[in-house]
Amino acid sequence: MRIAAVFGFALAGAAQAENVLEDISYSALPGGKVELSLKFAQPVGAPQVFSTEAPPSIALDFPDVRNGLSKRRIDIGAGATSGVSAIESAGRTRVVVDLFRVAGYDTRANGNTLVVSVNNGLIGNTSVAAAAGKADPTKAVRAANEVEVSNVDFRRGKNGEGRVVVSFSGPGAAANLKREGGTILLDLVNVKLPPAQAKRLDVLDFATPVQSIDARVRGGGVRMEIVAKQPFEQLAYQTGNEYVVEVAPKKDDPKVKGKNAEPEYSGSRVTFNFQDIPARSVLQLIADVSELNIVVADSVQGNVTLRLINVPWDQALDIVLQAKGLDKRKRGNVIWVAPQKEIAEREEAIADARMKLEDKEALVSDFIPISYGKAKDIAALLTKDAQTNQAGGGAVGGGQGQSMQRGFLSPRGSVTFDDRTNTLLVSDIPSKIQEIRQLVAVLDRPVQQVLIESRIVIATDSFARELGVKFGVSGGYQDNNGNVISTAGTARGTDAMSNVVLNNRFNGPSRGLPNVAPGTIPRTTGSTSGIAVPNLNDRLNVNMPVTNPTGSFGLAILGADYLLDLELSAAQTEGRGEVISSPRVITANQQEADIKQGQEVGYVTYQNSGAGGLGTATVQFKEAVLELKVTPTITADDRVVLNLNVKKDAIAGYIDNPGGGRVPTLDKREISTEVLVDNGQTVVLGGVYEVDKSESLDKVPMLGDLPVLGNLFKRNGRRDTKAELLIFVTPRILNDSLK
Repeated sequence: MRIAAVFGFALAGAAQAENVLEDISYSALPGGKVELSLKFAQPVGAPQVFSTEAPPSIALDFPDVRNGLSKRRIDIGAGATSGVSAIESAGRTRVVVDLFRVAGYDTRANGNTLVVSVNNGLIGNTSVAAAAGKADPTKAVRAANEVEVSNVDFRRGKNGEGRVVVSFSGPGAAANLKREGGTILLDLVNVKLPPAQAKRLDVLDFATPVQSIDARVRGGGVRMEIVAKQPFEQLAYQTGNEYVVEVAPKKDDPKVKGKNAEPEYSGSRVTFNFQDIPARSVLQLIADVSELNIVVADSVQGNVTLRLINVPWDQALDIVLQAKGLDKRKRGNVIWVAPQKEIAEREEAIADARMKLEDKEALVSDFIPISYGKAKDIAALLTKDAQTNQAGGGAVGGGQGQSMQRGFLSPRGSVTFDDRTNTLLVSDIPSKIQEIRQLVAVLDRPVQQVLIESRIVIATDSFARELGVKFGVSGGYQDNNGNVISTAGTARGTDAMSNVVLNNRFNGPSRGLPNVAPGTIPRTTGSTSGIAVPNLNDRLNVNMPVTNPTGSFGLAILGADYLLDLELSAAQTEGRGEVISSPRVITANQQEADIKQGQEVGYVTYQNSGAGGLGTATVQFKEAVLELKVTPTITADDRVVLNLNVKKDAIAGYIDNPGGGRVPTLDKREISTEVLVDNGQTVVLGGVYEVDKSESLDKVPMLGDLPVLGNLFKRNGRRDTKAELLIFVTPRILNDSLK
């Protein structure tokens, strides 16, 4: 009795400890968020949660919990949530939340109810765990004090895929995975990296797409860079204290075939050699070989003669069906064989019955909130085929009498919208409402944005050098016969000296005449004045100085009967300039953006001007601006197609208008192009390189050609100018993730 009582108490305790999942309900919240309520018979502890990306889902495991739900799956179709299902196995219950796309989640306990909040999905996040950590700051704070990377391991799968396994010291690590070209970036939010794990792994010898793994501290967390050889596809999932990134070579989809592609057969090969055998017997033989269940309609009759050697059984089946005018329909591992006409009539009858059922099925109304788009645009898209029958107001829909399929609605369905709350109001049969919810969940998502950075570099390099000379010989000489020879730079200079010579001959040396010239002309005894000479410009035989000299050297030699003047001048200038303009703009995908900076230059022109007046004055403007106009398009592989127009104008000068006023002229630098660029890659769109070289030489004929002395009779000039224009552009896709 005592043993029986102890055993009974143990059974009662075990029964009392068992928990049951009694109900699952949901509610759609604004912004595409869905809140799931899991009701248990008793308070439940924190479940073990993990997520997958292909297909996207969230799984919650409840140990020692029995599944008490009558329905296995509940369809939701709101936000990013497709539905929820519960499965009991091995003493535990697993609740799986199926998603349309990767989305963040959060859990909280409320008595006997566990509430799971699923977000609408984050563009750019390829990790559900990252979104979860971002949605719940308390988890991140707790993880900051507890979680660190304990190990980074690499393994090779049996199909050549590379598997990066990151182990943590405990649960709660939030991860964010994104791809930029051939690099996979894994950001671990608020996770510590011990010095022993801050290292680079070279895994090239494993013969997988992964080439290297680099882990380092970044901000308040850890960044891991996984470099892989393209093309590849990645899959990431988190289970327990491990985060796994799987990188596999990308293969062509064998299911993608052309319209005229031949069917592929993969069944085991058979050999048939029969003469006038019943077709039903051949089908029975094929069923035995294929181990499939084949149901043959009673209308299949007749015999067939065939000789097939080493042919796949599925090809043999198609041959027999074609020979007897039969067709097949497969569901699971059961194949139904019947005449083509019978199958067509049956499928037509099923379609007619479904259409009649839809005509008689009760209509229901539903409200679908739109978060990122416009309800008006989505309503027009849903009824695009029927817009010609649309009559006024914000409603789009039809009546009972319409029988054609109208857009995504049934013939009796209708949709309207409310601009104030940005909500769709749909009235249709339940199956169509579910399809519309799934469609809206795909369409209503944030538009990706692109940051376009450009640099316009204008570099100039100039060099100029000039060498010039002033040279003159002037003087007078009287021989024994009284002949006077005068020389100077000009005729006026020699004339002045000849007059002085004659005056000195008849009157003696002049008094009061300035600028005395030297010579052999006798002076009057006691005279204190010299002989007048021409001014400097009249004394120069060669006058080719540098226009703006930076240095000069002058020399004068005065003799008894001559005067020598010499001036050497030189100038050299060097200049280097660089103008860098860096416009940048952010815009949504497939939306044009335009940014400009500069000035409008005003000028006045005159019309109908005549001799009597200036005419009518008109003020006009020219733009001298730096402008970036771009339309980005993000491709499916995270690259960016840029439709670009970059312009950099500057004022070059002014020209006179014949009617009056001055009109500005512009130096124009502009490029228009379309280019495909990787995310974050810098590309040189174009460049112009100009070189201008010139040399000048001014000289006195013949004298300038003399060796050495010829330099006194010429002027040299040299000028080199170089200009270079380069335009760089860098697009960056802005993800809702850590920077």
